[in-house]
Amino acid sequence: MVPLAGTELIHTPVQLYRHLLRCCRQLPSAAMQQHYQHAIRQVSFSHVLIDEDDPKRIHMIIQRAVKDAEWILDKVRVAG
Repeated sequence: MVPLAGTELIHTPVQLYRHLLRCCRQLPSAAMQQHYQHAIRQVSFSHVLIDEDDPKRIHMIIQRAVKDAEWILDKVRVAG
């Protein structure tokens, strides 16, 4: 698994949100892009990150989201 460029610069929920939406552009089909964009918006605006105050918890959420995005993109690359 190759780390995505710029992931070390993600420190805030807004940076994570933008990064994940940019990752969607790498998906092969428009339907897949729309599906993941919708899912990202739902999670981002469901107050998971907005209401979180603990910096350690935010960092864990960001790491997990980046790892999940890398996994999805790797899976699509292998299948394609």
